Amino acid sequence: MTTKHFIGSDNKLNVEGIILAGSANFKSDLEKGDVLDERIQKGVVSIVDISYGGENGLNEAIQLSASILTNVKFMNEKKLLSDFYSEIAQSTDLVVFGPVDTMAALELGALEKLVMFEELTLLRVTVEHSISKEKKILYLKPD
Repeated sequence: MTTKHFIGSDNKLNVEGIILAGSANFKSDLEKGDVLDERIQKGVVSIVDISYGGENGLNEAIQLSASILTNVKFMNEKKLLSDFYSEIAQSTDLVVFGPVDTMAALELGALEKLVMFEELTLLRVTVEHSISKEKKILYLKPD
């Protein structure tokens, strides 16, 4: 079942990592034994001892794994930005930045990945000349 759910059609792990959680030795047996597919075993990032079963146990496992999950997210973001700066340095023209170029590429469906500043406060405003009917798109700060 784990292979069916965690190994994709490309024959690779389809999740960033696996955290095994439980209150007995079964979780350790899974990691060390030959029950799990080797590709899944390599994807285990942590083993967590929990006190509860069911939904309470899941919530406890998530809480105990918070630092591990944060680290995985941070490492993914770090790699994404590293790749971004590498493309800029190589002048491959595979990167756009700034609101105007980014929105143009987005509207064309030409973006593979989009990185946004969480606190970006721009308004996209379309204005139309009253006589010529020419339309312009502006990106304005709220102030």
